[in-house]
Amino acid sequence: MILSCGEALIDMLPRTSTDGEACFAPYAGGAVFNTAIALGRLGAPSAFFSGVSNDMLGEILADTLTASKVDTQYLARSDRPTTVAFVKLVNGQATYAFYDEATAGRMLSTADLPVLPADISTLFLGGISLVNDPAASTYEALQARESATRVTMVDPNIRPGFIAGKEVQYRARIERMVAKADIVKLSDEDLHWLEGQGDLTALARGILAKGPKVVFITEGAKGARAVTATQDIFVAAQKVTVVDTVGAGDTFNAGVLAALHQAGALTKAGVAALDDATLTAALSLGTRAAAVTVSRAGANPPWANEL
Repeated sequence: MILSCGEALIDMLPRTSTDGEACFAPYAGGAVFNTAIALGRLGAPSAFFSGVSNDMLGEILADTLTASKVDTQYLARSDRPTTVAFVKLVNGQATYAFYDEATAGRMLSTADLPVLPADISTLFLGGISLVNDPAASTYEALQARESATRVTMVDPNIRPGFIAGKEVQYRARIERMVAKADIVKLSDEDLHWLEGQGDLTALARGILAKGPKVVFITEGAKGARAVTATQDIFVAAQKVTVVDTVGAGDTFNAGVLAALHQAGALTKAGVAALDDATLTAALSLGTRAAAVTVSRAGANPPWANEL
């Protein structure tokens, strides 16, 4: 079982009403939520841990998880409101305005941490849930508690506008979590934000020196690569007509994890000894799944039969 740990929110996506007026439509989302959904749809054993509201928007989130075959037993339900993100699209690229004060997700505390059974092999963490306390410290504590015996994967999915004024604390948290992670995924932009300018492979090896065994880097329309201490494997992206990029990286993460699960590689020893074929399969499933997501509106990851 792969337990995705992080934000669940409602994306308000721009639409046009039947009267031609600009409006917004609610879609279940959040980077880590999207990865959990995509894992379930790809047929991997998927569960989700987050603070989720009992309000009407929280019900949308819980129902969406269930519909995508995601185990919801680890949700920390409360009467606090749901986080909402208004999305602006420019040439298919998304920017966000978040409304997150005192929400069910943000106020998650260490008292909400579940006891995890042995069948959970892997924790996936990341997204904006690693920015604001108490939730950010809660997720970090969960990784610290479990990383010695379970595989952990971190994708910070950096949103500079969301972390403005908190860069020092945020960067320190990401450094600590990367050091404990077995797998790190970064976009090329995220990698440059963390490590500065330079060759992607060289920068990725700098990340590896901090502790992880493999770094996956997405390069937008070009494709994605996997870098280990001795390997640098690149898989080109599929050519598709892009509707928007919402959820693309999240779906890629799910494809990688689903492929590693299929290969029986989601163990501490397995991740430390990934061969070229397994890394190529992970990149391939990640890029193929992400290609479907970007070809349709919103974060709507594919089911396995769509691939």
